Amino acid sequence: MKLTLSQIRKNAVKKPFEFDEMVDVSELETMNNDIREIKPVRVHGKADIQGDQFFFSFTIEGEMILPCARTLVDVPYPFTIQANEVFSTSSYYGSDEVEHEIHPIDGEVLDLTPYIEENIILEIPFRVFTKEDNPEGGAPSQGNGWELVSEVKEEKTIDPRLKKLESLLENKKEEK
Repeated sequence: MKLTLSQIRKNAVKKPFEFDEMVDVSELETMNNDIREIKPVRVHGKADIQGDQFFFSFTIEGEMILPCARTLVDVPYPFTIQANEVFSTSSYYGSDEVEHEIHPIDGEVLDLTPYIEENIILEIPFRVFTKEDNPEGGAPSQGNGWELVSEVKEEKTIDPRLKKLESLLENKKEEK
């Protein structure tokens, strides 16, 4: 998502410069992370100017496919990210700007795509799980040579061959 500084300056005179675009961030799939698939994301927000600094406040909305932590089945993960970034055209870029996370702008074009991708990567959860009612995605209950057995308390049943001995025990209890 590339914006020219002249376009921002021209439109941000009396009110903030507003933008709303679909951005292709499929490059994230090739990086070493858990994202299996990500569709183009919607980026909308505004930009304000103060001197030589550009303040961007934007929202990233989209959906990515992540692996389930239990079964490695694809899990759709919708996300909405609020982001704020500050850029500067000042030639006096120093340690103070780095500390306050002010990004330098080289040239007349500002590319927001790396900052959009960075915010998406920071939003990836550690674990996602499929819903239990998902027929294809739930944890399997049986497989090749194994079956899940749940522990259910069984009622005490007496072997019919020993039924007569039980009556003897009952008689002893009555005598006491």
